[in-house]
Amino acid sequence: MDIAARQFRARGYAAVSLRDIATEAGMRTPSLYYHFPSKDDLVIAVMNRGIVVVREAVTAALAALPSGTDPFARLGTAMRAHLRALHGLSDYTSANVRIFGQLPEDLRRANLPERRAYQAIWADLLSPTCAGNPEVLAVRVPFVIGALNATLEWFDPARGDLDALADQLGQVLLTGLKEQGGT
Repeated sequence: MDIAARQFRARGYAAVSLRDIATEAGMRTPSLYYHFPSKDDLVIAVMNRGIVVVREAVTAALAALPSGTDPFARLGTAMRAHLRALHGLSDYTSANVRIFGQLPEDLRRANLPERRAYQAIWADLLSPTCAGNPEVLAVRVPFVIGALNATLEWFDPARGDLDALADQLGQVLLTGLKEQGGT
């Protein structure tokens, strides 16, 4: 799965075959079918793992905060954890972000339960910024997650400070949320 995640991240969904993955793994392609009946089964496993890695990082970071932590401090902590996991922990997270839109509709639907579980965390975090307006919340959740995920396209952790990026993104996003009437 590590090889598949790396190849999907680097080359995209359509360009990767099970033969490519098996070759890099030093195995025959039929042996790969023993573990994954199809490329689709493998890509869903990679996609789901990508979300789980980020969700676990964010959940752990939030759990380490003292109870009663300010909602904006909680958001900042979650943003930092998300970026660290996205950029530093796994090809799975990058593959998930980069190829989701390339997948056939049925594969995107298969990944939705993991995505929705992760979005629920952000809905809880962003809820205090929405003054009880579910329509605002429905826009803010994908906006914040999307802004964080978009850093994969332009930020290189080898050439920049990930914590400084998290601070800058947090400042911009959280300042905007506060100005929109959040608590």
